[in-house]
Amino acid sequence: MAATLQFDLVSPERRLASVQATEVQIPGAAGDMTAMQGHAPTITTLRPGILRAVSAEGTKAYVVTGGFAEISATGVSVLAERAVPLDEMDAKLMDQLVADASAASSVGVDKDTAEKAMSDLQAMKAAAGF
Repeated sequence: MAATLQFDLVSPERRLASVQATEVQIPGAAGDMTAMQGHAPTITTLRPGILRAVSAEGTKAYVVTGGFAEISATGVSVLAERAVPLDEMDAKLMDQLVADASAASSVGVDKDTAEKAMSDLQAMKAAAGF
């Protein structure tokens, strides 16, 4: 049996996951990373993307729009700005996430940061199949 770590995913709306996972694939702001048991302690910000947790029940994917991940040797805790299970996502909700991010990025954010955020959202939309 593969070694596991505790994975918790929460957003302001609800707790989305609390499972023993063999790996968690995280869309970090500095690049994608995979956390497994024994990982070095790390804190990273999230970029918009697809977060995946692999457990005994299979792989569960979540759309996240940003937030933070705290990784330790025994667990991963993700505090997401917005998170939705990929299997609950539809085109209307995806378009709303993009519109919300577009509106937020036009207020007090430099042009490069806003363009990067929109690029990440478009890549997330494509990865999710929308």
